[in-house]
Amino acid sequence: MPCEVNPRFVVLYGSQKGQAESLAEGIAEVAEEHGLVAELSCLNHNEKYNLEKENAPVVFIVSTTGDGEPPDNALQFVKRIKKKTLSTDHYKHLCYALLALGDTNYANFCNCGKTIERRLQELGAKQFYATGYADDGVGLEVVVDPWIEGLWKAIKGALSKMASDKTDVLKGEAGDSPKETPDSSTLHVQLNLLGITDHQSCEPIKASIETLSKFASSSSSATQTAVSDLRPAFPAGSPVLASQCCGPASVSTSAPKTQTGNAGVPGVSLAASLTCSLPPLSESSLNVPALPPPYLDVSLQEVDSVEQIVGLLNKESLHAAPISRAVQLTRGDSVKRALLLELDVSAHPLATYHPGDSFDVFCPNKASEVEDGLHRLGLHDQRNHRVHMSLRKDTKKKGAQVPSYMSQNISLLYLLTWCLEIRSVPKKAFLRALVEHTGDGVQKRRLQELCSRQGNADYNLYVRDSSLSVLELLAAFPSCSPPLSLLIEHLPKLQPRPYSAASSCLRYPGKLHFVFNVVEFPACSGRPAGRRGLCTGWLFDLINPALVLPEKEESSNSPALPKIHVSLRTNCCFRPPSDLSAPFIMVGPGTGVAPFIGFLQQRELERKENPEAVFGETWLFFGCRHRDRDYLFREELEGFVSSGTLSHLKVCFSRDDQEGEEGEEGEATTSAARPRYVQHNLLRNSQHITDVLLKRNGYFYVCGDAKNMAKDVNNALMEMIQTELQVDQLDAMKTLAGLREEKRYLQDIWG
Repeated sequence: MPCEVNPRFVVLYGSQKGQAESLAEGIAEVAEEHGLVAELSCLNHNEKYNLEKENAPVVFIVSTTGDGEPPDNALQFVKRIKKKTLSTDHYKHLCYALLALGDTNYANFCNCGKTIERRLQELGAKQFYATGYADDGVGLEVVVDPWIEGLWKAIKGALSKMASDKTDVLKGEAGDSPKETPDSSTLHVQLNLLGITDHQSCEPIKASIETLSKFASSSSSATQTAVSDLRPAFPAGSPVLASQCCGPASVSTSAPKTQTGNAGVPGVSLAASLTCSLPPLSESSLNVPALPPPYLDVSLQEVDSVEQIVGLLNKESLHAAPISRAVQLTRGDSVKRALLLELDVSAHPLATYHPGDSFDVFCPNKASEVEDGLHRLGLHDQRNHRVHMSLRKDTKKKGAQVPSYMSQNISLLYLLTWCLEIRSVPKKAFLRALVEHTGDGVQKRRLQELCSRQGNADYNLYVRDSSLSVLELLAAFPSCSPPLSLLIEHLPKLQPRPYSAASSCLRYPGKLHFVFNVVEFPACSGRPAGRRGLCTGWLFDLINPALVLPEKEESSNSPALPKIHVSLRTNCCFRPPSDLSAPFIMVGPGTGVAPFIGFLQQRELERKENPEAVFGETWLFFGCRHRDRDYLFREELEGFVSSGTLSHLKVCFSRDDQEGEEGEEGEATTSAARPRYVQHNLLRNSQHITDVLLKRNGYFYVCGDAKNMAKDVNNALMEMIQTELQVDQLDAMKTLAGLREEKRYLQDIWG
């Protein structure tokens, strides 16, 4: 008998940090269970696929990075399909589905996916399955899990239709309209997209999951395998039922709860926590991800010496810059501690940075946490051994590779210090893998719950939202003893931390300033004591001996400050207008004011150098908690106003309640009338702002917190446009979209 060949489809991904790549790999890995063959490629590897001649269904999995930009490994593909020389029927033969990953905490949600889809349709491609828009702000799995469940039936339907169409052509029936089957046309699956307003209720999420579950119910039972939201996300294998109960499992609520029961002891009150669940979750049957296939063989070799500075630290763009000054900007008992650091970059290309540019700081993992990790893995005595990594010959993971950012000549100590993000929040696939290395039955069950679909609320509450680290998780589950290979397979690369330049090199030649708050993570279930942010805590420890406090003179006897490794990240968009006569508005509460200090320093020098030039007016909206504690750069900002560099300074203080306080620009305000946040000040100046943006072709810059401030500012802008132009919300959104397209509404925000 002839050998039967499974039908094929293509999976293409664009991924910045591994999320989209992981999902694509997962789909490819389980394709065989559905009687299909997946051909997996990165979008930039165009030598491995040919969309111009592709006659099989194509599945795109793409994320978005930066200000709505494509990932680095999808950039060339997006540029290719954007060519205006392509005809409108260029992809008329192409049949596609698309899953876009994004985060509604940032502007341009899923913009890369939307860009690719829009262009594919403009070039004649046909969609065979509804596009999924997964929001990392609430959990990718809310959309990803049901989308992948329904994908298999959609692919088979598309293949069936394509085969039918081919048969019709061979029969000479190409002129007739092909008959559609329920599976052949675009499947109308309602992916309930989670917007900003959905955060207040979990009902839309529940409804969405139920709708999609009904749609996917006829697919193979193997598709019930839950999909984790990061690497490796969707491993091969069947779903694991953690109990034999066959009834529907209820989802645990996402709030801490207590339950009174005897638990063998009358009057004992039980409370849910990271390590303990309550009914109904504790009594539920669980759908957990299949076991991710291991793919690395890792051994430790005793050698005389190994390199300690390799990998990231030998990049040509990386520079060791001495810290020349460190000043605390906040005063008294401010809730946050803001620091300004000055770097000496005179010997490096960094000296030519521009206002609006940012740069990466490469920091190590905290030494005490690395030591704890070595002890936890039972490898402390081997910390100076060389780590040898190779691919397992029997691995079932498609596209498996030894991590390219790790040298083959590094010690275990270096690996945990500079290569792996040991502070990263463990993903569900990692939790699933840890189950296999956990001895205690109760702890094993709890790990199964946390990685299951039914335990999603508990996972979000106790792991994701608490920013629980891998080491904190392992401390909470003492019977779990994972091998080193598991950490290397699942932990992401230690990423540098970006900071905005808070100075102009015209004002401070050879110097670079940046500002940051020392981040504090509070204690929680699984974290008995609070801890500082990785990079900000490290920087604070470095400069603390020589830190200059407010109103204290710098001492010539201060200890010398160390060097830190930095790399420039040029930002060609987030810069002052090239046209000096163009007006611009800056919104930067807290440390978000940093890049605008550079803007204004440069503008002040330009005014002195070009006294006859016409300069556009400038606005700055700044906000903080207290005028006398955390009004950053107060003297410098007021100096910009006095010199005419800054036309309008609008400030607000959210926690100051004294009545009759003098407002910005000499205004007298009362407690009732005074704006508390920058968006309130924007609304008070609505007519001026819309005039600058809509009548005078001005620019609008926002820097700071993405989760709250940036959204509130965006909503205020929409409200202003609606009011001033007398239009509805949809038209106001289109106006803002136009400003973004023209690069006149720009954001530099972070989560």
